[in-house]
Amino acid sequence: MKVVVAINSKRENLKALIFNVSVILCVYLIPTLSHSVGIPIYLFEPMRIMIILALAHTRRENAFLLAATLPIISFLISGHPVFPKMLVISLELITNIWLFMIFMKYIKIRFFSMFFSIVMSKLLYYLILFILIQLSIYAKPLHSTPFLHQLIVSIILSIYTAFFVRFPKKEG
Repeated sequence: MKVVVAINSKRENLKALIFNVSVILCVYLIPTLSHSVGIPIYLFEPMRIMIILALAHTRRENAFLLAATLPIISFLISGHPVFPKMLVISLELITNIWLFMIFMKYIKIRFFSMFFSIVMSKLLYYLILFILIQLSIYAKPLHSTPFLHQLIVSIILSIYTAFFVRFPKKEG
């Protein structure tokens, strides 16, 4: 039995490693792809997509790891988002996963749990960004992505979650 658990654990670790390398390559290539096709890909919230894919197809710990590090990796690779916003995005993505897990305990419907967790993490994001603007730490507009666009992406990601995220996921 211990051998089966060890093999499954190694398989999950390899799966997470391959997934993470793929995600980092995507983050690395997004600015180039945006310039090539002339579409601002950030409007589709690629980091949130990646953490939800991680939540659906790897372990929850991996989704938290990506939520914490993707904005940092993007900042180090491309200088975007700027430092204060990078920290706020990391907090937002971590909060998104954490709230999803909490809502799943009480709501137990994946679609609504994800949708509400996205909305609440966005509210936190905008609140912190507003405070940073008021303190003159961040000097850009409060939002650059239209709210309707954010709503559509949130609904699509919530639908994906309803079909592909299994909760609670058995760990080893």
